[in-house]
Amino acid sequence: MRKQAQKMPSIQVIDPEYRRLKYVRYADDWLLGFTGPREEAEQIKQAIKTYLHDELQLILSEEKTLITHARTEAARFLSYHITVSQDDTFQTRKKRSINRHIRMRIPSGVMSEKCRKYQQHGKPIHRKELTNNTEYSIVAQYQAEFRGLVEYYQFANDLHRLNHLKRIMQQSLIKTLATKLKISGQKVRKRYNTTWTVNGKPYKGIQVTVPREGKKPLIAKWGGIPLRRKIQAILNDQPPAFWAGRSELEKRLLADTCELCGSKDRVEIHHIRALKDLDQKGRREKPLWAKVMSARKRKTLVVCWSCHRNIHAGQPMKKPQT
Repeated sequence: MRKQAQKMPSIQVIDPEYRRLKYVRYADDWLLGFTGPREEAEQIKQAIKTYLHDELQLILSEEKTLITHARTEAARFLSYHITVSQDDTFQTRKKRSINRHIRMRIPSGVMSEKCRKYQQHGKPIHRKELTNNTEYSIVAQYQAEFRGLVEYYQFANDLHRLNHLKRIMQQSLIKTLATKLKISGQKVRKRYNTTWTVNGKPYKGIQVTVPREGKKPLIAKWGGIPLRRKIQAILNDQPPAFWAGRSELEKRLLADTCELCGSKDRVEIHHIRALKDLDQKGRREKPLWAKVMSARKRKTLVVCWSCHRNIHAGQPMKKPQT
């Protein structure tokens, strides 16, 4: 017996249940798994189309709403390829142990596109647009770009494929530093190569350290990001975007001054996931910190401890020091 459909939130302002609308977001992208004949899948699709149109006044996109045989084709969903595994030769305890298991993979096109950013004619190259930045900023940017990709594809069964991109990015990073410093790649490695431990496992990488008087040094690292699948993680449904600007975060940190009030008390970084998060629905007016980040088109803000606490608590900012 089919369960009765859950009651949708009220759209009448006078209804006490109206406030529930604040917590409802109708999904832009969704995926439905079904085991059965294609004819029945077509019927289900038509039923969903009718429901969305008649009950929710929404239109199902025929172009994007596809029926895919997951065992012979890959369904593209949120920049993942979704398939069902089928290998009769792979057996565990005389059983076909991987058949019918859902597999999430990184599309080959994504790998090619990301590698192309750091290559020319199939070989790693330096990035001329970064050579005016400091060594700290260059290393931090490469690390942020790679980390964003790893975090987005942390559900992928073939996450290890990002090792190929990592090797290309590392060679590009070394060439970029070598071009900036006008030294050889070998000298870059000798100057910045280091080893550190992550979760009990040693990792080799590149590290730039910027000393600060009376404070912990600024440290930018390349490497040390485990390529381990995390099936319990929460996925941001927006694919990672690479840095496009030259924010020179190092200079802002070394200034050791809150960019909101001018205080020098325990300066740290406030970071948001995306600039679009600054535009919250229902907010009457952006707070000062959001206005500053929007105007500068930055996802980071250097703030003192007090301002950082007020941001997270939704409290007014301190008055700027004069």
